[in-house]
Amino acid sequence: MKRPNVILINCDDLGYGDLGCYGSELNRTPAIDALAADGTRFTDFYMASPVCSPSRAAMLTGCYPTRIGFGEFDGRVVLFPGQGIGLDPDETTVADVFKGAGYRTKIVGKWHCGDQPRFLPCNYGFDEYYGLPYSNDMGRQSGRAEQFPPLPLIKDGEVIQQQPDQRALTERYVEQSLEFISAACGEPFFLYLAHMHVHLPLYAAEPFVRASANGDYGACVAAVDWATDCIVRKLAEKNLTDDTMIIFTSDNGSRGDHGASNAPLRGGKQTTWEGGMRVPFIIKWPGRVPAGRVSGEMFASIDLFPTLAALCGIEHRPEKKIDGENLSGLVRGERGREGRATFFYYRQNGLEAVRRGDWKLHVRKRGEREERVGLLYDLRADIGETADLYGERPDVVAELSALLDAAREELGDSYENIIGSGVRECARVEDARPLTEYDEDHPYICAMYDKSEVG
Repeated sequence: MKRPNVILINCDDLGYGDLGCYGSELNRTPAIDALAADGTRFTDFYMASPVCSPSRAAMLTGCYPTRIGFGEFDGRVVLFPGQGIGLDPDETTVADVFKGAGYRTKIVGKWHCGDQPRFLPCNYGFDEYYGLPYSNDMGRQSGRAEQFPPLPLIKDGEVIQQQPDQRALTERYVEQSLEFISAACGEPFFLYLAHMHVHLPLYAAEPFVRASANGDYGACVAAVDWATDCIVRKLAEKNLTDDTMIIFTSDNGSRGDHGASNAPLRGGKQTTWEGGMRVPFIIKWPGRVPAGRVSGEMFASIDLFPTLAALCGIEHRPEKKIDGENLSGLVRGERGREGRATFFYYRQNGLEAVRRGDWKLHVRKRGEREERVGLLYDLRADIGETADLYGERPDVVAELSALLDAAREELGDSYENIIGSGVRECARVEDARPLTEYDEDHPYICAMYDKSEVG
């Protein structure tokens, strides 16, 4: 078979209810809504963490974050500038597999799996990199008591600018993406576009701000939609539409403030309520993925690795155990193909909940036991997790509790002081230091970002 191109678009903190095709009446997203109309929209798709560093590493490797030592970072929930921790380069990423199969590979945007030279993207199967090594609130910013070094913009392994104008970054990301697509010349390519938006602080180009009915947040969502439209049009211009699979998702749920929405889900970023980890997920591949379909089957980011390899006809047998499942039959709409049966909700290295079928059992929240022994919800009937059925279904509680015990044994659970038998370590370097340092005489474009909100 002719191997398709793959474009994976991953937003930052975009909520379940932030797109028109997922119910938003505030944000205008015609291009993304068109992806859903021309492809399949999943309603029960999960990221493996409610925060970005673990979420992104899990998606790239097909593993729960705890398995690869990426649940937490010396007590911090995500990686920070100059930390000597990163994804182990010996872990295999989906980019490694694509590159090994003859694909050209590029990441544009946010990485956040380590900022030391050993941990930058070109060591993980990407031929090219252009973007920020971590979140856009990790630069020099007005009103912050703890100032970070200047925000670095990186090309491949070199810092090419410090404190770039964030209002212009999405346009620059689009330019990089379109150049990469245009250079295809018949070779299959894998493009991972990891947007800055809609992570705080919210900087969007002025035309989007003026047109927004939802303030700066709506403007940033509109910028993501515009970027999607540009990519779709470039594919059509190059006669690559039918040969390209486009995937759209978000790294975790939104914070739920500044105009963001996880409706109708409960909770948000940094929580294991549905709003923290259930996110939009759309996949379009003309003639191969059913158009206009909405699927309620359970699917997770850790399944993308084996699923994409199968969809692209790449044979890959992982040398190390992964947690993802090959759901290519489900994606293609084959009759009788179901999604994953079970999903575990980790917050850092703590196991807080499990879903099996339509049932979800909570046993922890932020490290503290609930006043009750647990909370049980039927997500099909109660997507907002409002009606606790724990006392009414002891049989379900027992079944799900057994699953949690098995997960603790293999993947660990910091709340119970259990180190899993299947856990691998992250990588570390000595003498770690930030990629930049502030110089008051440097000709920065933005010496200090003027918005004080952080995410």
